[in-house]
Amino acid sequence: MSRSDMCLQNPVRAVDEAERCDASLEGAAVRNLLWSSEAATISSTTMRINQFNCLSKLIQNVDQLHHPTICRRQFGTAATVGGTVRQALGQIVETKDSVENHGAAPHGDPNFLESVDIYFDRAAAYAQSTPDILAQIKFPLKCGNGTVELIEAYRAQHSHHRLPVKGGIRMAPNVDANETMALAALMTFKCAVVDVPFGGAKGGIKIDPNKYTSTEKETIIRRYTSELVKKNFIGPALDVPAPDYGTGPQEMAWIKDTFEHLRPTDINGSACVTGKPLEEGGIDGRQEATGLGVFFCVREFLNDKELVSKLNMNPGVKGKTFIVQGFGNVGRHTADKLAAAGGKIIAVAEYDGGIVDETGEGLDITAIKAYQATKKSILGFPGTTTRRDSGEILELECDVLIPAALESQIHSRNAHRIKAKVIAEAANGPVTPRAEVILEKRGIVILPDLLLNAHIIKREMGRFSSQGGVTVSYFEWLKNLNHMHFGRMSRRMEESGKKALIDALENQFGNGTKLSEDLRRQIVKGNTEVDFVYSGLEETMLVSWDNVRRTAQIKGCNYRTAAYLIAIERIATCYKVSGIFP
Repeated sequence: MSRSDMCLQNPVRAVDEAERCDASLEGAAVRNLLWSSEAATISSTTMRINQFNCLSKLIQNVDQLHHPTICRRQFGTAATVGGTVRQALGQIVETKDSVENHGAAPHGDPNFLESVDIYFDRAAAYAQSTPDILAQIKFPLKCGNGTVELIEAYRAQHSHHRLPVKGGIRMAPNVDANETMALAALMTFKCAVVDVPFGGAKGGIKIDPNKYTSTEKETIIRRYTSELVKKNFIGPALDVPAPDYGTGPQEMAWIKDTFEHLRPTDINGSACVTGKPLEEGGIDGRQEATGLGVFFCVREFLNDKELVSKLNMNPGVKGKTFIVQGFGNVGRHTADKLAAAGGKIIAVAEYDGGIVDETGEGLDITAIKAYQATKKSILGFPGTTTRRDSGEILELECDVLIPAALESQIHSRNAHRIKAKVIAEAANGPVTPRAEVILEKRGIVILPDLLLNAHIIKREMGRFSSQGGVTVSYFEWLKNLNHMHFGRMSRRMEESGKKALIDALENQFGNGTKLSEDLRRQIVKGNTEVDFVYSGLEETMLVSWDNVRRTAQIKGCNYRTAAYLIAIERIATCYKVSGIFP
């Protein structure tokens, strides 16, 4: 059986036998079975393939049993321009059956997993240049009614070029190994493109959380965490989960508590997970930062006179028209920021339909949020026209279209009807590869999801949210490692210095005139944790956008390919310069 054709198994004793098989596979070495592409170094590749061969002999014959299991897979090493990403970058190798079972996007377009692969292929053609480690876990749950269920769960680690790895944990009935590994791979590249020092990971528990009590969910989360601890798949320096679909701050608090009970001597235990409640070591400003990354990138593009002139637009957000698909956290907060900057939100779409502004002044986002909270829907909002088919909203004329809902919303069947000048992808994979070709031929610019939602990895109620934002999660992780919230050592010192400066200026040049108390308070105010989060996120997104824009110009490619290329080359460089130990 070839490595690339190896089927996913449920090996019960693989790790234990591997540790007895070869001392080089003990402890962290087992966790770090990573196999670089040829671009990383030939000698590194050879060593890691040899490690894989030792373990693969054990995996092939292990029975599928209902016990905690772990499986390591190697997915190819040759980096060729014509090869697929699964070969060049160690992406998921799908068998014919797994592709058929995973499902396709509408109208015959590639599904989300296949779309990611295609985009990587395009970027690989520009690059000179990793692999999955998957824990598949099964454990019994005794429910409140006395029945016993077998819970299936996963944790995938895509790349250890940087540690810890980072990625959310989902609870959904459609969780499977392929999607978990695909999203882990995507996380690797999202972290790399914004230069956050994490590898990619993803987790999932195959249940419908709505069908379980809070007590049962707590039991599931704690048992899942204990299995991760047992297999060294969680820890502040190893693997740091975050919220995703079906999970939130409460689940992250349970994970933190379980880890700290099982690893009581780890002084940095609170950094084992992010997205926690503020009281449990979470970071202030996480919710407020939702949608900011999208806004920052859209703002920077529209402020670039050279870029917007090619689209026959004037620079700036003010006066531009926007359509937002998806009114979850990302869609709402992005619309809020754009409206505050002078943009006009002319239409909003949700899963059950959409609304179109009739006033010509743009929608009042604050009023829509209040209406939605009361009516549980945005449909029927006063001063708007209701469209029952939310797909029609995407095809209305506007300057910028922001799909912030599900993947594959713009496909080969509707791409020719899109009238926006710019598409800003706030969701994961909202534009299929076939649609992208059609749109670019029509001169429509696409700002890619890999960059815009690099701070967004949580999906809530079918909509993407930045609850588990990797950039802000990075700040939370740093806060936990420092055991101190941002601003604690500097805020009062900043305020003291500013007060002294204002007093000196008033005494020297004021001629008896004093600043108003409101103005003085505004100037003197020291930076809080929220200020640090806002500033850090803006710096991250602006620098990342500038790199993507410059790379696209140099290479003569689109922004998506440029973003992937930056990520690929950063990872390859990391492997090159790190060398081999010992």
